[in-house]
Amino acid sequence: MEGKELAAGSAGDEGSKDALGKPLGPTPSQSRFQVDLVAEGPRKSCGDIGQAGKGGEEAKGRFRVNFVDPSAGGESPVEPGGGSSEGGNVSGVQNGGDTVMSEGSLHSGGHHHYYYDTHTNTYYLRTFGHNTMDAVPRIDHYRHTAADLGEKLLRPSLAELHDELDKEPFEDGYANGEEGTPAGDAAATYTPDSKGVVKFGWIKGVLVRCMLNIWGVMLFIRLSWIVGQAGIGLSVLVIGMATVVTTITGLSTSAIATNGFVRGGGAYYLISRSLGPEFGGAIGLIFAFANAVAVAMYVVGFAETVVELLKENGTLMIDEMNDIRIIGAITVVILLGISIAGMEWEAKLEKIQAAFLPGFHQYPTRKNILSLLLPRNRGPRTVIVFQAQIVLLVILIIAIGDFVIGTFIPLDSKKPKGFFGYNADIFMENFGPDFRQEETFFSVFAIFFPAATGILAGANISGDLADPQSAIPKGTLLAILITTLVYVGIAVSVGSCVVRDATGNVNDTIVSELINCTSAACKLNYDFSSCQTGAECHYGLMNNFQVMSMVSGFAPLISAGIFSATLSSALASLVSAPKIFQALCKDSIYPGFQMFAKGYGKNNEPLRGYILTFLIALGFILIAELNVIAPIISNFFLASYALINFSVFHASLAKSPGWRPAFKYYNMWISLIGAILCCIVMFVINWWAALLTYVIVLGLYIYVTYKKPDVNWGSSTQALTYLNALQHSIRLSGVEDHVKNFRPQCLIMTGAPNARPALLHLVHAFTKNVGLMICGHVHMGPRRQAMKELSTDLAKYQRWLIKNKMKAFYAPVHAEDLRDGGQYLMQAAGLGRMRPNTLVVGFKKNWRQGDMRDVETYINLFHDAFDVQYGVVVIRLKEGLDISHLQGQDLLSSQEKSPCAKDVIVKVDYSKKSETDTSIAFAPSSSERTPTPRKDSKSSPLNLADQRLLDASSQFQKKQGKSNIDVWWLFDDGGLTLLIPYLITTKKKWKDCKIRVFIGGKINRIDHDRRAMATLLSKFRIDFSDIMVLGDINTKPKKENIAAFEEMIEPFRLHEDDKEQEVADKMKEDEPWRITDNELELYKTKTYRQIRLNELLKEHSSTANIIVMSLPVARKGAVSSALYMAWLEVLSKDLPPILLVRGNHQSVLTFYS
Repeated sequence: MEGKELAAGSAGDEGSKDALGKPLGPTPSQSRFQVDLVAEGPRKSCGDIGQAGKGGEEAKGRFRVNFVDPSAGGESPVEPGGGSSEGGNVSGVQNGGDTVMSEGSLHSGGHHHYYYDTHTNTYYLRTFGHNTMDAVPRIDHYRHTAADLGEKLLRPSLAELHDELDKEPFEDGYANGEEGTPAGDAAATYTPDSKGVVKFGWIKGVLVRCMLNIWGVMLFIRLSWIVGQAGIGLSVLVIGMATVVTTITGLSTSAIATNGFVRGGGAYYLISRSLGPEFGGAIGLIFAFANAVAVAMYVVGFAETVVELLKENGTLMIDEMNDIRIIGAITVVILLGISIAGMEWEAKLEKIQAAFLPGFHQYPTRKNILSLLLPRNRGPRTVIVFQAQIVLLVILIIAIGDFVIGTFIPLDSKKPKGFFGYNADIFMENFGPDFRQEETFFSVFAIFFPAATGILAGANISGDLADPQSAIPKGTLLAILITTLVYVGIAVSVGSCVVRDATGNVNDTIVSELINCTSAACKLNYDFSSCQTGAECHYGLMNNFQVMSMVSGFAPLISAGIFSATLSSALASLVSAPKIFQALCKDSIYPGFQMFAKGYGKNNEPLRGYILTFLIALGFILIAELNVIAPIISNFFLASYALINFSVFHASLAKSPGWRPAFKYYNMWISLIGAILCCIVMFVINWWAALLTYVIVLGLYIYVTYKKPDVNWGSSTQALTYLNALQHSIRLSGVEDHVKNFRPQCLIMTGAPNARPALLHLVHAFTKNVGLMICGHVHMGPRRQAMKELSTDLAKYQRWLIKNKMKAFYAPVHAEDLRDGGQYLMQAAGLGRMRPNTLVVGFKKNWRQGDMRDVETYINLFHDAFDVQYGVVVIRLKEGLDISHLQGQDLLSSQEKSPCAKDVIVKVDYSKKSETDTSIAFAPSSSERTPTPRKDSKSSPLNLADQRLLDASSQFQKKQGKSNIDVWWLFDDGGLTLLIPYLITTKKKWKDCKIRVFIGGKINRIDHDRRAMATLLSKFRIDFSDIMVLGDINTKPKKENIAAFEEMIEPFRLHEDDKEQEVADKMKEDEPWRITDNELELYKTKTYRQIRLNELLKEHSSTANIIVMSLPVARKGAVSSALYMAWLEVLSKDLPPILLVRGNHQSVLTFYS
């Protein structure tokens, strides 16, 4: 509503008491103090406002000052005011860097130790020893509105510091006498629930998770097969290629993760906040799906091992394939139970606590049930998952150690199975490739690559990390280094100890030397040549997926390691996929998935996401082929990695000031190489799968681009768009204008853009994708109020233009009067070469009833425009243009309103008739134009005139049928009068309209003039349907029309011949708009021409869709405003929509190439 706005409150003029009304304790001048580190963590919920605990804050940027009462005899802390409450302690940093919000009490003895947060709302009032509203720098001023880890506080606005005070400062404890504001109250009262929230350090949160995910199923049951197929040399190359991709991606991930606070969502969050919702939404969906399929891959690897054990003992249930499916299905059900059971246990424990110990939480010296049962008060689900992973990692390391030890203990019983211990001959034989069964280097790489995809396991739970900016780079890069060394070590070891083929038959020993046997096994007295002649062999690198188990010192440990690697990776993926999908759904990029955004429990667990992930995993488990599932995952992960790398390159290229990662060891060109490498590898692995992946990404990208989600994340796409626009604008400024590149760049005096939609749509018809369009709005009235309106209107109406697909800018200015505002806009609007060259106004329909000083101002706008070499276009609809009196304040959708405002729709009547039907925007003060809400729920029906006005306002939004655009090109203004209708006909809605050209001429030269104009139009390459030469323009108009004109101007005449000379001069000086008798006689011919042209227009163009006609020019200082306005009135009345056009008489058309 014009003239009204939400009150902006100060971010901190509170009283001197806390939420409980307790004294805040001694001030700094009265106490000594110590500074404690305060770790980042969520704040209290609205229900916990009365508690003194403030929750965690930035670990590196926030401190708590402990003011110690000098009279106290000890240092034991209690709550302010001597009380104590739950959650009032200082959060500590525990072993492993895990930050946990403890709920124990700091209560002790009778000593008084006051906690005083240096950043409470009132602290800055005494920061520098004197009262001031100016706030000291603090992190809460820079939080997002919906930040999970702390409340968003508002610093005092510039207006509150700069504007004149209505009352004495700090009266009643508030600046400007305000008693709090909605925004301030919200900031002071809203804090998320913090009890039981877990925050992990870089070791447990990132390093352990990444190592477990990387050491997945491939380590134990496929790496030996890869060595057999590719040989030691190419296997190391396969591992090296995967490591190069993951290392570059790890560096890129570290750069993005350290460029600001990282929330939950992993790769989706990183990409979406860097490249925007289009790429982020596409890759988020794919990455979540890939993690869900990864669960199936790891579970199938686990099931393969179990089936192998069953096969050895002869206890298969059905057959190998179906047994894998059965065991896999059972396993994934158990994993799902482990993932979500903790939430139910937590809920049950809370119910028990509430039922049996209703006042239990009020005793801070005790621990609640959850604290007793769960160490360090961690969330039950998180404890189960992460402590389970620690156990699995220990088992995994023991299994790897067992294999290494086993390589040094070659037993005779294992030699028939191909294991001989370290041997140079075996190493040399296995060093080169021996691809079989149509395998190739890249097919082997595709099967191995999922083993390297665990590098984002830490980033995927970024929201659960205490310090993501530090943890993600350290944990991820160290995990890549450790796991790569282990992979290479095992590949070399197994390739040096085990031959490719072995029968497992102890009778295949060589008694006498064989002439044709040259393999390493022959040199070790074993003949496995039957494997080469077609006999079925079940042992060796090529035939046995359980080689590592056979080599190990104690085989059950390897089986335990396989179970550990597969189950831990499956569990990690089962946790990651729902969290990524939940983060995607919370951003409302895909409205259909909104139901999966809901979280449960203290850690906001995505229960519905778990179920969906379970169903996807179960479907892929039924494939039961590890070598089929692995390449599918490889493509999806490579697509994600490619976009992460591209994000870093794109952000660096955009040179946004906001791109300043704390991690410095990255390079934009290396990231680009990494992105290209990922794309190449995708195509080499499987070209059709890569194409399918790209089609999916492109389809999702187009969908999100089309839907345009209402999000603004400050992406590098925005930064690069700005940079490109800036560079091209500067480059364009150095180029001189050329007639071939002329385009109408319009400054439209619309006022509020939604007040005159017909004006906006008609101009948009010839500027869309062609030229600049700026909607000018002149605010008048008290400067202070106008300044507030400018800032709110700028964002509001620019959003309105975008929502209504108007390719235009909104430019409000404040001025003392309309003419000054118009001059400001004409001189300052635009940038470089993208500056307006044409002023567009609506016809002032009610000029005869209004103040003639407004008419003087209106006409002077034309003179000012011609003075600065602007063209002028006047648009008139016989019904009028201004519909602001017909609409309420429901012009903007709920998405466009302030987030603090309620969605209230108000029908409005204006108590004073505004300047309707004039395109110039008057923005009077609230005293001049007061909107009055109607209390009735139903709006009253419109009268006939208003209904016609409303219908006319939307006529240019519809497709125009087969009709004419009549161009009355009477005077050569450079060609603008002809260019505008041509541009209109190029638009889809107007393409069926034909141009008819009317020109003036002589009766005896009509054919000659028609041919001359046809030749000119042909040279201009402008199609036309007809040319009409008017030879009777100078014919005297009808008497009744002349009489009507004289009657119209009578109230505005000076009649100086009937007055004394001094009286007439004084009257002309005071009212310069009056028409003198001398003036009327001097311009009698021109007056008759306007009347006659109106008669011809009615005769020839009454059925045209629109008329474009040369605007008559009035000499400045010679023709009064009233006479010129009368000319425009009589020329354009009672006609279809008409555009009166006058260019600046510089050529805008050319027939030269």
